[in-house]
Amino acid sequence: MKRILVLITYFITHLSIAQTQIVHRDAEIAGMVQEISATNLEKYVRELAAFRTRHTLSKDDPNEGILASQNYALTHFKSFEANANGRLSSEIDFFTVEADGRRIPSDSKIGNVMATLKGTDPNDNRVFIISAHIDSRALDVMNTEIDAPGANDDGSGVAAVIELARIMSKKQFKATIIFVIVSGEEQGLKGAAYLAEKALNENWNLVAMLNNDMIGNSNSSETNINDNTRVRIFSEGVPSAETERMAAIRRYTNGENDSKSRQLARYMKELGERYVDQLEVKLVYRNDRFLRGGDHTPFAQRGFTAIRVCEMNENYYHQHENVRVENGIQYGDLPEFVDFEYMRKVTGINLASLASLANAPSEPTNVGIDVRRLSNTSTLRWEAPEKGKAKGYYVLMRETDASMWQKKFYTEDTTLSIPYSKDNYFFAVQAVGEGGHESLAVFPQPITR
Repeated sequence: MKRILVLITYFITHLSIAQTQIVHRDAEIAGMVQEISATNLEKYVRELAAFRTRHTLSKDDPNEGILASQNYALTHFKSFEANANGRLSSEIDFFTVEADGRRIPSDSKIGNVMATLKGTDPNDNRVFIISAHIDSRALDVMNTEIDAPGANDDGSGVAAVIELARIMSKKQFKATIIFVIVSGEEQGLKGAAYLAEKALNENWNLVAMLNNDMIGNSNSSETNINDNTRVRIFSEGVPSAETERMAAIRRYTNGENDSKSRQLARYMKELGERYVDQLEVKLVYRNDRFLRGGDHTPFAQRGFTAIRVCEMNENYYHQHENVRVENGIQYGDLPEFVDFEYMRKVTGINLASLASLANAPSEPTNVGIDVRRLSNTSTLRWEAPEKGKAKGYYVLMRETDASMWQKKFYTEDTTLSIPYSKDNYFFAVQAVGEGGHESLAVFPQPITR
């Protein structure tokens, strides 16, 4: 009997060890995540809401309206320049939007507030964008006069971008990070469309665009769910800008769940949950909410890798509503309905992802999987990244019905054969830098000859 008890204890102990998950955190990234302040986020949100309205077409006024709020954001960005050793520059990028007969009744001047943190590697021209929209609205999207505090939509995203610029501008990253606060989202994604077109025309090496829109609400209307432990990341499956050749390869490989945007979403889930406690990232296999869109969409439509970060549960009493009390219910997007601790955690997943990506090498190139013969062993081949130096590589593997990568095989070569059938698993490859920072994963193309 004693021997049986010893054996049971042995197996329970070793089973517990086998199930233990080791979490490695880069000390500098962990320190930046810890620096995110819920108090700061609340201050930004309340001050943004105090502009009364931030409607894109609101009149110029030193104390309220869109221009006053843009100058507020620019002032914050400018204040961070002193601690950035000359690497941070900020401006309002003004442009004219032509009348569209819908939400832009006449040609209008619109601006995006931008702070650019230049990368430290002169040979690395990669760009990462984190974005939110500063404009707000009430029930009537064309009413430029009514109160539209926009505390959560999207004061929460703007506050996150400002706080990230404050913290990250004091650090060095190999690639360039642009903190963007766009306008015109509620009038048809005008600021984002302008910026995406500019990035395309100027041939930016834009690796990823992270759009944060409504990240401060943790209590849902109707269902009364109160939960600040989950957040959604939306990503497109079939790329909006897919070419005929891309479509043919996707059909051939069944890669509809492995677009670049979906790889970015997986990356953010892994990095976010690595550095932020008590927050689960839920991957939503849609570009955005059902039949709705956000500022990442114009980037996806132009072929860029883009996702949307959004709260898990929306409250429609406080979204696109006039400020009022009706039947005992307070309507309107007011600061008192924002969960600032939740915002802190969501801001953290953005920081962890951006910091890791901007210091990692770029993705491995010419990633392929050998399909020249039938085999129960899968062989992948690739070449070194174009930007940065790879210390090694991870070959990632998951079963075909799994949402996340389940195993990582490390190698310092540029080829790896593993005894798992390509018929039963999906694979990808990512580069690993000297500091352990990982690139985005690349889904392999078939090697046929």
